[in-house]
Parts: sequence; structure tokens; C-alpha cells
Amino acid sequence: MANSDKEAALAAVPSEAPTVFDKIINKEIPATVVYEDDKALAFRDINPQAPVHVLVIPKVRDGLTGLSKAEERHVEILGHLLYVAKIVAKQEGLDDGFRIVINDGPNGLCQGE
Repeated sequence: MANSDKEAALAAVPSEAPTVFDKIINKEIPATVVYEDDKALAFRDINPQAPVHVLVIPKVRDGLTGLSKAEERHVEILGHLLYVAKIVAKQEGLDDGFRIVINDGPNGLCQGE
């Protein structure tokens, strides 16, 4: 197998190696946490794209590395993450409304919307 083919094959395999989010959850990387419970963590983005830009993530991946990977067993945590977003919006005083964005996969990372 050519080196580039091998790299492509390795990149296609899901990794359970710790991500930056795992390191934030484990307090190995500092973050400005605005909400935390036993299932979710919400923290301010270090490169905000809006006046209030908070990331809400599950504390346990359980195969949920993106919305496109969601299975029926993830329904509860997905609903909980949306509920946490509502709690954070209220804490932040966003009474007139707020926007939720879900990035999924390499093509979902568009910043200039």
C-alpha cells in the first residue's frame, strides 16, 4: 500500500484517541465553562463567531462523533444537549432569541455563513 493510501485508510477509521473536547472535559485544557452537569459541558468558544458563542458537548462520546453518526440510542443525549443550549441562552440573557448551529463533518465547518 502506498504511503498516501495508508494515510487515507487510517484517516477513515474512527479514532477513540482523546480529542480536544475530551481534554476540556477532563480539565487538561482550560476552558471558560458556563454550564456543566453529569451529561453535558458548555463552554465559550476561543474563536467566537458571534457575541455569544458557546459550545455544548456530551461528556461521553458513545460513538456520537457527529450528528451523522447518531443512532437511536443517542436520542436522549441529543435532546439533553438542546435543552442545555436553552438553559445557557437564558443564563446569557438571550431572551429575544438565539441561534443553534450543528457542524457535522469536514464540510460542515463553514464559518462565513
